[in-house]
Amino acid sequence: MSDAHLTARQLEEGAPPVDLTDEPIELSNRAPEEAADRAGFRGRRRRIAIALLAVLALTGIAALGTWGWRIFQQRDAQIATPDQVAGLTRDDSERAVSTADYLRSGLAADIQLDTSFGAVYQDPADSRRSVLFFGGTTLLWQPERDLESLFSLMADEAGAVTGLRNVTPGQLGGVMKCGSTSGEGGDFAVCGWADHGSVAMAMFPFRPVDEAAGLLRQIREGVQTR
Repeated sequence: MSDAHLTARQLEEGAPPVDLTDEPIELSNRAPEEAADRAGFRGRRRRIAIALLAVLALTGIAALGTWGWRIFQQRDAQIATPDQVAGLTRDDSERAVSTADYLRSGLAADIQLDTSFGAVYQDPADSRRSVLFFGGTTLLWQPERDLESLFSLMADEAGAVTGLRNVTPGQLGGVMKCGSTSGEGGDFAVCGWADHGSVAMAMFPFRPVDEAAGLLRQIREGVQTR
């Protein structure tokens, strides 16, 4: 039976009419103010999330840009072995050349390089304090990893390098580490550096680590160019 017929019958029988109010019908049991608050909260949370994502994206782009610029600056490194550097004189004796070539070959076998070098430098003030210096140039994506690989190679040849720590690399940047190992006559310092274009190491008999680190910075500034 239709609604119209039901209404007519109710009027005929004297039933009270249905009261249709003008108030809106609520489809939720939440008050309008609570629903509005929840909608506002969701909107704020969404804006905060978007802002955080934007910050993270910008931070990542900035880090990538810095890394790329560092590679661009350091990649075309060149290293020479001049007759004199940092107050030291290159030793061209047969024994020194053979030692330097042995160190250079060991490095080149462990790390793929475009160029490699080895040299022994004598301290005019004390012949016992000669410096064995070797390394090479190539594009290195992870300089610190390659430097640690070089220290591992050093440990295989001469014994473990202990007390290894980061030291200031100087104005040429990159990473520099120093430690010590045992040899004839006692412990001696071992230091090395790596950047995106080069990796090198030096052994310093009869020198403490701090002195060796300072001397290697001087040697590097005298032999490396970009």
